[in-house]
Amino acid sequence: MDNNAVHHHGPVAGQIPVPHGGQDYDTINGQIVDDSEISDGAALDSKDEKAIFSYLLHPDDSYDENGTYWADMKFGQKVSFITKVDNAETKRELGNLWTMFKNDPLSPVSWYFRECVIPGAGLGLEGYVLFSIGNVTPLFQKTWPTCWKSGKVCNNTWIAATTYLEVCGIIVGQIMVGLLGDSVGRRFGLIQDAMIMFIGLLMLTASWGVTLNGWVICYAWSLFFYSVGVGGEYPMTATSGMENGVGSGKVSTKEDRLHRGRKVLMAFLMQGWGQLFNQVLLILLLLIFHHGSGNPPYSEIATQWTFRVSFAIPALGTLWLVYYRYYKMPAASKQLALAKKKAKVTGYDMESLKLAFTYFGPRMFATSVAWFANDVFFYGNKLFQSQFISVISPTSTSVMEGWLYNLINVGVSLVGYYLAAFLIDHKLYGRKKMMIVGFLMDFILFIVPGFHYEYYTEKTHITAFQAMYFLSSFFNQFGPNSVTFLVAAEVFPTSVRATAHGIAAAAGKLGALFAGVLYNYITTQQKFYIVPWFGLLGMLVTLLFMPDTTGLDLKEQDRRWQFIRAGNPQDYHGVAVHPKHLSWWERFRGIGKNYDPAADYEQRVHEMKKDWEAKQAKKFDESEKLAYDDDDTEFSDEVRSYLEKTSPVIKPTK
Repeated sequence: MDNNAVHHHGPVAGQIPVPHGGQDYDTINGQIVDDSEISDGAALDSKDEKAIFSYLLHPDDSYDENGTYWADMKFGQKVSFITKVDNAETKRELGNLWTMFKNDPLSPVSWYFRECVIPGAGLGLEGYVLFSIGNVTPLFQKTWPTCWKSGKVCNNTWIAATTYLEVCGIIVGQIMVGLLGDSVGRRFGLIQDAMIMFIGLLMLTASWGVTLNGWVICYAWSLFFYSVGVGGEYPMTATSGMENGVGSGKVSTKEDRLHRGRKVLMAFLMQGWGQLFNQVLLILLLLIFHHGSGNPPYSEIATQWTFRVSFAIPALGTLWLVYYRYYKMPAASKQLALAKKKAKVTGYDMESLKLAFTYFGPRMFATSVAWFANDVFFYGNKLFQSQFISVISPTSTSVMEGWLYNLINVGVSLVGYYLAAFLIDHKLYGRKKMMIVGFLMDFILFIVPGFHYEYYTEKTHITAFQAMYFLSSFFNQFGPNSVTFLVAAEVFPTSVRATAHGIAAAAGKLGALFAGVLYNYITTQQKFYIVPWFGLLGMLVTLLFMPDTTGLDLKEQDRRWQFIRAGNPQDYHGVAVHPKHLSWWERFRGIGKNYDPAADYEQRVHEMKKDWEAKQAKKFDESEKLAYDDDDTEFSDEVRSYLEKTSPVIKPTK
């Protein structure tokens, strides 16, 4: 619950209560009249107004006692203010955690499950299954070498298609569900994704064929179908995760302002847990079905049981996810419905999409190219994992050794995921710096062994080679892989957020597809020559074209969008056009010159008055019932009293 909100009872329908005096008043002819008709005695001076509205328009986690926005402060003052706010918030959260623990030692666990595990369950299942494909492929190659390795009894095109169709299915899902999510709603997209993934897992578990090649074809298309659902998880989880916490008022909740990024990434990092659980389960299943041994030769029966059971287990979890999203997430589309109501549109908002490309085209370019560059790293790291293992352990013939190294790699990645979640909202570091540093470190950690390949692959230096490989995984998570997922939704308005996120995510998967195709034709050393430059590309694109939304209220993003839709973007003066929250390119184009805190304050008070007056008028019309209407419960009694006093003259009832 927002600490700024004060709940109260609203006026009786048909009446507007006046705090002083005993008469009830009706609007003149049912209409709100001009502010010029307000009596002098009812008006309050600007000093009183600022005192009343400061808690709402200048929340103390973003503004100091003088009403100065945190990004406008001098460096020393900014550090002091941010440290003070963060320390107070940390103390509050730890106090709440201790109170929960004292009341019920297991309540923190249930809180984590409810707030982090369930929102990220879809991505956890996605991480489990998709990275299972890469994990079971070496087992298939050991069990059926004439099919999966030499291609004597199977078509090599279909063997390669297991990777290509997986990526293509994700791309289809990202774009298709992104469009559906902005058209039909987030809830529909979430339910649809879970159902597609459930059916896809049943298909993967039961995949079969009269011949080995027939099974490979069935397996590849089952993977494509499942991946469509996986692709949809990206825009749906990102958008619903960040929108559910913003609240229905004129400003976001304090929780959202301080922890929006953490909330989304705590769901996203379930992808890492999915990878970890998959690897652990595959190791256990192979030991169970291969008579307690992980060494070759591997029997066909042991391999069949291992991979089929590994797909059947997440199918049960996905079926539960269908239930949960259908019955427990009725308001997942609330913020989208409010945005459409304000824009007076139904269905898909094509006008917003056109305007998004016009005004936010460079942002679309930045999120797409950065995600493309990241996925060349991220999926490339996974794709040439087997070559990496062959470098550090050239005599190994067991899949178990590769799986154990992968387990270490996933564990290192999880540390990166969590560190990203804890620092993503820190105003002195945040999104953009984290992304730039992550890309830069990946560039360095690949370029060094690339140009000294023979030196680092010698037995005496192999430990340093391992360290750089694992560190590249760490900085990929504590950097671009986590940040791209968040900002690809955050830098766009609600009405096109899922579509924009889907487009950027699809561009990212083109990077994965590029890596998957390219790595089939170049050597391991050549991979180290080529891959680092995508880190440099990602860093430069982020530096030039990516805005920094750290500390920005998402409500301001949507408020700016209303001015853009109205055709007067230059009249918006709020923090969404503060130079801190704009890219270098946007600053160069002069968008930041419209930032004016004083003018914005007056504008916001005026907007609040007009919105409140309109709501009071609507309360007389019982026929106007809206499913997702925002209300005035965010207003304190002082603000309500002020709005009632300074609202237009109301004619006494005769």
